[in-house]
Amino acid sequence: MADVNLTHAANRLNPSGTEPTPGAPEPIWDVIELLFFAYRDFVSDPDGVLAKFGFGRAHHRVLHFVNRNPGMKVADLLDVLRITKQSLGRVLKQLVDEGYVVQKEGENDRRQRLLYVTPKGETLAMKLAGLQTLRITRALSSLGPGADEAARQFLTAMINPEQRDGLLRFIARADRARRSRG
Repeated sequence: MADVNLTHAANRLNPSGTEPTPGAPEPIWDVIELLFFAYRDFVSDPDGVLAKFGFGRAHHRVLHFVNRNPGMKVADLLDVLRITKQSLGRVLKQLVDEGYVVQKEGENDRRQRLLYVTPKGETLAMKLAGLQTLRITRALSSLGPGADEAARQFLTAMINPEQRDGLLRFIARADRARRSRG
């Protein structure tokens, strides 16, 4: 395995945050590039399926989060995805028009738009998640016992600290809801 220098990235930048500090350690190029390549391949399996429907990665993300969080507010989805209303609007319209997602008014606040996958949307979301699960399972099984927990810890640590707890609660809530439905 490669030696990884864990010097904090912030220590490598000058105070303006734009250029390396003279004498700072070299960036950890191999890990950076491995993350790029791992992401490329992680999304490539679903990309092939999505292309057959005329969908892209934005469609995948919407389907994923709406499937995991039935009744999700559009405002919450915007917050999770960090995209503009305009970008989401285009993708959501296509998913609604083609019967993958439905929007309903909130029970207590009719201005709220709550999102649900249709059976067709759930089937597609689960197919895409299955492809990604297969890739993850193969990778983790080659690393031995405890690899899944190490991967969770690493990925959690990659999330901005100020958002980490909220996102972990978001994931746990979706896990609990899925178990109670299934």
